[in-house]
Amino acid sequence: MPINIEYRGPADLPEIIPVFPLPGALLLPRGQMPLNIFEPRYLAMVDDSFRDGHRLIGMIQPDVAHSKNSDKPALFRVGCVGRITQLAESGDGRYILELTGVARFKVLEELEVLTAYRQCKVDFFAFVDDFTARMGEEEVDREALLTVLADFLKANNLKVDWEGVESAPNEALVNALAMMSPYGPAEKQAMLEAPDLKTRAEILIAVTEMDLAKKRTSGDPPLQ
Repeated sequence: MPINIEYRGPADLPEIIPVFPLPGALLLPRGQMPLNIFEPRYLAMVDDSFRDGHRLIGMIQPDVAHSKNSDKPALFRVGCVGRITQLAESGDGRYILELTGVARFKVLEELEVLTAYRQCKVDFFAFVDDFTARMGEEEVDREALLTVLADFLKANNLKVDWEGVESAPNEALVNALAMMSPYGPAEKQAMLEAPDLKTRAEILIAVTEMDLAKKRTSGDPPLQ
């Protein structure tokens, strides 16, 4: 999804952003994430992002394993900020929107704020390569990725537009498959925090191969 502003580096982004904790949600740079917003605090977050002019939301997973308060769980230290590139009103009080990923961030601290939604002071400098599209995609083992994807589709009786898959650039392919993958928060977080595209692809391949091997030995039914 094209965006109307060019983010050339960390200096183009605010150091304080609203965050949306959502388990299992993985947003990556230049990836698209649809969201159905209905909670009043997150409706206010969207309104404020337009009012402030930045239209940015930080997607981050709650770290449930290290949380003492289920109402306000701890957060993982790395997330990804996205810009709202599509927004529609549902007619029943919800927002249907799409985020386009910009860059990953590290949480420096969560702020004490008056808003119902959470806000964090963040640092983008650790992920400066995120601002360069298709960085390192020539290092991706595309053949291995496509092989494991074909095996996954066959094992789960799924179909895909294979012509579209084969024509997709490596960055778009790796990030889309990672974001759509059916794995848990730990696996999603590992793919998010991967230092480069090659490593993210390797994690995705390894996790998928382990999942397929487990299904073969346990006789689990395919995904529905």
